[in-house]
Amino acid sequence: MPALSAPQFRLFLRPDFAHNAAMQNQSNQSLSFGGLLRWATKPPQAYVVYFLCVVLVGGASFYVGTLKPNRHPGLAPPPASAPMSK
Repeated sequence: MPALSAPQFRLFLRPDFAHNAAMQNQSNQSLSFGGLLRWATKPPQAYVVYFLCVVLVGGASFYVGTLKPNRHPGLAPPPASAPMSK
């Protein structure tokens, strides 16, 4: 009696692709700041990170530009006390 094997599913796009039946476990990656930095600088994520940074800087600039400056009477420059001569 032949041994039973797991069924194999093939893609019909191209027959020369090698199929990987087992998934890889990537749990050994570190969860440190360096690991996050390495993840964020790879091309697909880097575009999103760059876009988010541009939006955050633009939003912060807009918010700071809309703030009204505080007018403190002691911090204003002194008025000119000498009259202008003709």
